[in-house]
Amino acid sequence: MPLASSAEASRLAAVRRYAALETASGAAFDRVAALAARIFRAPFATVTIAGDDTVRVIAAHGLPPRRGLVESLCEAAVRHGGPYVVQDARLHPHAAGDPAVRGEPGIRFYAAALITTPDGEALGSVNVMDVRPREAGDEELACLRDLAGLVMDEFEVRLATHRTVEVERELRAGAERLARTLQRTLLPPALPRVPGLRAAAAYHPVSADEVGGDFYDLFPLDGDRWGFFLGDVCGKGAGAAALTSLVRYTLRAAAVYDADPHAVLANLDAVLQQEHAGGEAPAPYCTAVFGVLQPDGDGFGVTLATGGHPPALAVRANGAVEPIHPAGGQLIGILRNPHFAQVSARLNAGDALLLYTDGLTEARTPSGSMLDEDGLTAYLAAAGPTSADDLLTTVHDLITALGKGVSDDTAVLALSVPPATRTPSSGSLGAA
Repeated sequence: MPLASSAEASRLAAVRRYAALETASGAAFDRVAALAARIFRAPFATVTIAGDDTVRVIAAHGLPPRRGLVESLCEAAVRHGGPYVVQDARLHPHAAGDPAVRGEPGIRFYAAALITTPDGEALGSVNVMDVRPREAGDEELACLRDLAGLVMDEFEVRLATHRTVEVERELRAGAERLARTLQRTLLPPALPRVPGLRAAAAYHPVSADEVGGDFYDLFPLDGDRWGFFLGDVCGKGAGAAALTSLVRYTLRAAAVYDADPHAVLANLDAVLQQEHAGGEAPAPYCTAVFGVLQPDGDGFGVTLATGGHPPALAVRANGAVEPIHPAGGQLIGILRNPHFAQVSARLNAGDALLLYTDGLTEARTPSGSMLDEDGLTAYLAAAGPTSADDLLTTVHDLITALGKGVSDDTAVLALSVPPATRTPSSGSLGAA
């Protein structure tokens, strides 16, 4: 629009604020154009937005005239600042020479009502055009103003919706940042280096803005022994975060006092039972696997105790996958006099051990069935991972392939003993 003044700058700012030029056409605007044409018994009606140097038609009824006529009349209406009527376009200085007036379709009559913001800025207009010269009645113009008001109401709704979406997006981004920060505090920043062993871990959250209750850790005990655990607390959010923090601290503290895996889980159960004693809230509980690693020649002895948790899987150097699952092992923190099961195993050179939470085995396959422990075992056997890092990559690929079938967070802890290698100098076998 040729006007360049502070008033026009204010009007254009309003057009940008409502994103009026970029707004999508819609059924609401189409109905306004159709109603305007019906009220005036005219063949053409449009809803237009006036920008700086363009006029956009966002709704039209009938075959609209050429663009130049629509632009010039809409600009004139916005400059006029109120209901605008041209009784005979052939007498209008800006429209008389337009081909849509001199030729087909022969526009003669034009009426417009401004689409005005609550603070008085004109975004554009609702327009009616006829092929015969005529006057506009007061009732017709009043109805046209009401239709322009309906268009403005629609813009207000769209602006409010846009702002709500923006606020929700900002809140969600803030929640995601908080969740990531809080989740990082519940997991070790890095696993320690264990001589003769490779360790790797990963956490796969389902929701970016909700803190899960999966946890894992690997830490030194007395002498050359190492403790490790992985588990899952009930619930999500702040309550799960607090419970996870308590569980991790208790497991590490209990292991320092008595590293026997069965005793560690029993101590954790006692702490959770005490936490709930006398309270009305649901009892906090978790599942967990706690283990102790003891170096033994070119491998490690492993002692595991479980409380209601899926079995660990040993991936042997020859490709076989074996569950290491003590008989029994009940939920921790919720049952009176629970039973925790314990078993011993060995990781030889080239063997690996995988611990995981049930978000993995409870995921749905494309057929709709749960992956379960047998499905995971078969997948690992087919993939043939040979190290802790390979195991993590294999599980990551599996979770990616399952896609939306995964409905819960998954934590994974993998331990592997490097394969035996023949040293060129001596020809003897040793652990890498």
